[in-house]
Amino acid sequence: MNQSQSSISLFKRLRFVLIETSHPGNIGAVARAMKTMGFSELVLVNPRFPDVLGHAEAIAFASGAQDILNSARIVGSVDDALAGCNYAAALTARLREFSPPVLAPRALAMQLAAAPNLNAALIFGNERYGLANDVVEKCNVLINIPANPDYSSLNLAQAVQVLAYECRVAAAGDVVPVSPIGFQGEMAEMAQIDGMYAHVEQALVVIEFLDPANPKKLMPRLKRLFSRTQLETEEVNILRGIATQILRKCHR
Repeated sequence: MNQSQSSISLFKRLRFVLIETSHPGNIGAVARAMKTMGFSELVLVNPRFPDVLGHAEAIAFASGAQDILNSARIVGSVDDALAGCNYAAALTARLREFSPPVLAPRALAMQLAAAPNLNAALIFGNERYGLANDVVEKCNVLINIPANPDYSSLNLAQAVQVLAYECRVAAAGDVVPVSPIGFQGEMAEMAQIDGMYAHVEQALVVIEFLDPANPKKLMPRLKRLFSRTQLETEEVNILRGIATQILRKCHR
């Protein structure tokens, strides 16, 4: 595969999202890790220090990658960070009961490089607490970095470096073709999928399939199911149309 066709497009459509990062130095080190692999889009969700992009420690650890810091965005929510994305991967060492499908970094990178319709976000959690379950449930896949089981702790910048490296290698041409599934439409954005979940949940409550006072794990299970499908916009619209008809029939 021609690098100018695959790697450049992947570099432009891959976003690195850091959630509630505590240490300015880690953000600077992430910027350095990204730049060494050719990536540039960095989004911070509620970092501990609002002025972290100009913090002396962040600049020092960026070590020449200050342009990544200068162009980074700070937003107030995960939804804002995912605006415009139609694919999200959660990076965590802790597997969850209702997590989306689990992929290794190399498998993810190959998938992203081979699918130019994916505008993806790699989501990294707080250094101490990691990612909350509700964030993981928003994602299409969960990424687990294979490491020494007796000491599997990677710091934030190391985890970013591993993913950025794998994505760069895949973008350079070390990819496998995606299995053809016939016509493929436009991938649904994360905000569209979240809206669909809320709409479907309303319909399930109305037909008394879901008890809001005792929801158990129904919605997390449904989210896990749909995360395996890579929903297209038209498919989301179909599901919302079904929910609309259920609500209309029940409110007559």
